Amino acid sequence: MSSVILRNVNKSYGNLPIVKNLNLEVKDGEFVVLVGPSGCGKSTTLRMVAGLEDITQGEIQIGDRAINDLPPHKRNIAMVFQNYALYPHMSVRENIVFGLKKSGADAETIKQRLADVSEMLKLNDYLDRKPADLSGGQRQRVAMGRALARDADVYLFDEPLSNLDAKLRHHMRTEIARIQHQYNMTAIYVTHDQIEAMTLGDRVVVMRDGIVEQVGTPMDIYLQPTNTFVATFIGSPAMNLIEAKIEGDDLVFDHYRIPATKIANVDMHDLSSHDTVLVGIRPDFFEDSALSSPSDNLFEFNEIQVDLVENLGFDKEIMFKLGGEDAKARLDLRSHVKRQEHISLSVDLNRVLLFDTSPQGMLINAGEV
Repeated sequence: MSSVILRNVNKSYGNLPIVKNLNLEVKDGEFVVLVGPSGCGKSTTLRMVAGLEDITQGEIQIGDRAINDLPPHKRNIAMVFQNYALYPHMSVRENIVFGLKKSGADAETIKQRLADVSEMLKLNDYLDRKPADLSGGQRQRVAMGRALARDADVYLFDEPLSNLDAKLRHHMRTEIARIQHQYNMTAIYVTHDQIEAMTLGDRVVVMRDGIVEQVGTPMDIYLQPTNTFVATFIGSPAMNLIEAKIEGDDLVFDHYRIPATKIANVDMHDLSSHDTVLVGIRPDFFEDSALSSPSDNLFEFNEIQVDLVENLGFDKEIMFKLGGEDAKARLDLRSHVKRQEHISLSVDLNRVLLFDTSPQGMLINAGEV
């Protein structure tokens, strides 16, 4: 395996910039996930690494060599596509070993690799079938098998699970994670699904409009998003953001006064330079006050009217108004609150984040991890 380095990488179509000054290092054996909304440049970035798109400016390096001018077949990468990209006239067996034959592997190596990936992906019963005779999940396993059969330096995944149903997507996600760790693969994975990003990646790269907004471990990004875009894109339900006025040492909205000095890592001198801030609270960090343990750092939002309750099995999500905005809390099954009832919710102020009200919505403090 090898590391991958992107230095000041730009991609434009005419005067339209798609990827802007991207810098990223993927370590040897690391699984890095690029995530973001449609059109953010994540698939274009992957295709530049693969050599399927030319770079407008910058450099991409695999291992110790620059690959900008190398054609795709000389980069020693393996790629799994969203649409599988299988050869319809070939059997599963022929699809899996196609790349090995093209690279000139000997017959014994081809036989052994075929046996290994067929066993790993449970494809032994389908080796003589054509892709048209397979289900979507089976085709995706064949596409993965074709990539894994190769001894590539880097493995690239371009939204490989988006065409699968939820149950199969979960199963294949588990399989990809297991295989990547088992073989210590250097992998770059593109998805718009933040659950895939959070469960698969050693590190996650959040992109928007061709720009990298944040790079970090899944928990770093979940607990300490650098701006409101990351805060609301990562996490389901999204982080609640409530505008509050700064009055002395307090953050004020509705009839609540939150003591800013109890919020983790708040610099009051920095905070006093703002008239208003956005108070960020993840739905998971609310607790039913009737069930929460006493703590000096808990703040209670009392007499909240519940507008909606969604029962999700162990969890339930409730919707209510906070600071004039729709807000959500995720509570466990011990809470028996019903629609139109009133509830008091508590939150540990160490988990509260503050963002400025600029268009970028930048993080002001960092909560406890």
